[in-house]
Amino acid sequence: MPVSTVRATTERHGATMRRLPSADTAAPVGPGVERLIVEMDGSLVPRVDTTHDGAAEAPRDGRKRRRLSWVEARLCLAHAPGSVTPRFGGTLGDVTAAGDQLRACAVAAGGGPDTQVHAVGDGAVWITEQVERVFGAQARYLLDFYHLCDYLAAAADAVAGPDPRAWMDEKKTWLKANRWPEVLTLLRPAVESDDVAEDHAPVRACVRYLTNRTAHVDYQAALAAGLPIGSGEIESAHRYILQSRLKRAGAWWTFENLQNMLALRLLRANGAWEEYWHHVDQAA
Repeated sequence: MPVSTVRATTERHGATMRRLPSADTAAPVGPGVERLIVEMDGSLVPRVDTTHDGAAEAPRDGRKRRRLSWVEARLCLAHAPGSVTPRFGGTLGDVTAAGDQLRACAVAAGGGPDTQVHAVGDGAVWITEQVERVFGAQARYLLDFYHLCDYLAAAADAVAGPDPRAWMDEKKTWLKANRWPEVLTLLRPAVESDDVAEDHAPVRACVRYLTNRTAHVDYQAALAAGLPIGSGEIESAHRYILQSRLKRAGAWWTFENLQNMLALRLLRANGAWEEYWHHVDQAA
């Protein structure tokens, strides 16, 4: 079978999957499960656009008519604590579309109006805004602990003294005990002056990052409830759902085919592969 036939068939099924009834308008049934864990994050995937032959500036060489760029794919998941089968959603659209996908995931995972939502993310403003828009008072948002520690580690060289590893271990313990005000008090005297460039001011960056997110660092309560304090689950999902297929060496995708492949990868990740082929057989 020619490779082009395999490609065309795959793209056609991906397009069909995109047209399947969407869950983003689904209403929860009943009060819902007691608690859900939700995560959301974005990563870049490669895109190619081609200048039309009729364009005045289009060269004859087709290779020179390609315009390469990157587009953000936003992925989300939801599952009950202890579950190993998350529900996934994703979009190449804007942040509102991503928030709608997050809500659909929560509903599919059993969420309802009485469900308490534990959201974890890297502190990006668009994520916190969408969690608030979608879940309101039902959600408690927690800043990814390991992103915060990355900022703290970068600042450690300026304030930690001769043993930065021991210093970091102590400050991680402080953060997990909600002693973040003490961390800020320790860092502030070492903040670089305003004339130091951002790239050379790790203490300033750490203080700013933590100060802007103090409402989202209740690690003590999360740990006491047995809830995650890191968003590694969604970061890992980006690798095995999207990047392992879409970011292969030399691969560039039209926007249409990116959407088709995203639909295909999400359908498989959600365990609906056999259900899809049953739908195809019934249609035939």
